[in-house]
Amino acid sequence: MKFLWTSIYVKNMDEAIAFYSNLTGLQVLKRFPARPGMEITFMGNGTTDETLVELLTDSNNSAVHYSEFISIGFAVDSVDAMLDKVKSENIPVHSGPFETPGSKFFCIKDPNGLTVQFFQQK
Repeated sequence: MKFLWTSIYVKNMDEAIAFYSNLTGLQVLKRFPARPGMEITFMGNGTTDETLVELLTDSNNSAVHYSEFISIGFAVDSVDAMLDKVKSENIPVHSGPFETPGSKFFCIKDPNGLTVQFFQQK
């Protein structure tokens, strides 16, 4: 069995695409209407074995809420470099950075309130 994607409901598709493209380097792999009022975008790096991010927007249901206990995480080479990038985009740090014996990470919120972690393995 293979884990294929994580679905994220968003209020504004263009804003979400820009956010994930600018910060994580993900590219739009496929964008299409799913039904009237609903649009889906799959983002990734274009490799055959990757797990994708699926963005969904539904004009019939604009409410988007995420629990503090739900997050997505991205591996980075340098938390310090990612912190600089986040600050240059005027995105506030939600929590961290934190260090454990083998890692360093911090969290921000995406435009819809989902917690996004940037994780560096030491």
